[in-house]
Amino acid sequence: MMKPFLLILTLLVAWNAQAQLDTTTAAYLRYPSLPPIYLLLADSTTMYTKEKIPTNRPVLVMLFSPECSHCQQETESLIAHKGQFRDIQVIMTTTQPLWQMNDFIKRNRLHELDFVVVGRDLYYMLPPFYMIRNLPFLGLYNHKGKLIRGLEGSHGMPAVLKLFKSAGSDRRAESQHR
Repeated sequence: MMKPFLLILTLLVAWNAQAQLDTTTAAYLRYPSLPPIYLLLADSTTMYTKEKIPTNRPVLVMLFSPECSHCQQETESLIAHKGQFRDIQVIMTTTQPLWQMNDFIKRNRLHELDFVVVGRDLYYMLPPFYMIRNLPFLGLYNHKGKLIRGLEGSHGMPAVLKLFKSAGSDRRAESQHR
């Protein structure tokens, strides 16, 4: 129980220390790598952290609300294109109550997709990090955990896949230079 407290305390101290910095630019743009992730999973006992994210894989962080129709559409698009996402770790996170999240998981059968992790952001860390104005919010990260792009609202998974593929071409070019 001490770990979450220390994590929150550290974040608050760091946040306070940066009080004089530009607050009009979202933190994810100032710090373009995967943020600290601390999510409560559907079983209500397991915590999913950044350390558990598979390495050397692209990551899609999706902030959603179970009640949001655009979030539902984006989830349906993800399910329709699930075969193309098998090599991308998808992390879906909400701040809504666990029972709503679990209903959303069950309704969309997300527990059947092994590349998807759905969890509740207990400490409300991600919405301020991404400076959320619209849901869903998608944070796309390359295989090294560096930001590709942030997207607000519905875009459809074909557009998201296109962004991942263009970032993948950077990875191929990188390996050719070695």
